[in-house]
Amino acid sequence: MNFFKKIFGNIGNSSKENKDMDSPYAPDINLPIDEMFTHSFKKNGGKFIYCENLNEVSENFLNILEENDWFECQALCHESQLFHLLDENKLDYKNDPKKPVFYFSTCENLIADEGSILFSSKQFRHLKPNDLPTNMIVLATTSQLVGNKGDGLRMIKNKYDKEYPSNITTIKYFEKAKEEDFLQYGSCHKNLYLLLFEDL
Repeated sequence: MNFFKKIFGNIGNSSKENKDMDSPYAPDINLPIDEMFTHSFKKNGGKFIYCENLNEVSENFLNILEENDWFECQALCHESQLFHLLDENKLDYKNDPKKPVFYFSTCENLIADEGSILFSSKQFRHLKPNDLPTNMIVLATTSQLVGNKGDGLRMIKNKYDKEYPSNITTIKYFEKAKEEDFLQYGSCHKNLYLLLFEDL
């Protein structure tokens, strides 16, 4: 799957499909899963950066830090496979940081139909989304794209066999609502960057 080409296609192409992608309504369920996720995720205010290889992951992680001036700050991260990126950039994440500027994690799945990200206790431990910093950087792969929450929960069940994680939750809103929106009631928004690594 060449995810990058599917997302951006030919510039200036005014086909019906491209017009549909700009529609304020939910994306067509007949769209490929990657296009559906991209449409929904952007509509929710998410920012994603496509990475073809691990060097691009490191480079784009650094670009996010530069863009937000997050150097020499505290970060919260629970996953040892991500520590090297924090170490490379001399970020303080050890010894339970008291005032982390951002949270860095992987995720369980990317939910295409609603443009949300599915997490569990494997990433969040015991914390709820409201307990985490507003700023988040999430590293995910294109193989984690699924059609809906039901597909995501099935993947969790298959992945962990009998030791199911707890604290399964999704984050869907990536910018503060400009007006009061009852759909967002009880949900917290996150300033979220998604580093999407092509692994298919």
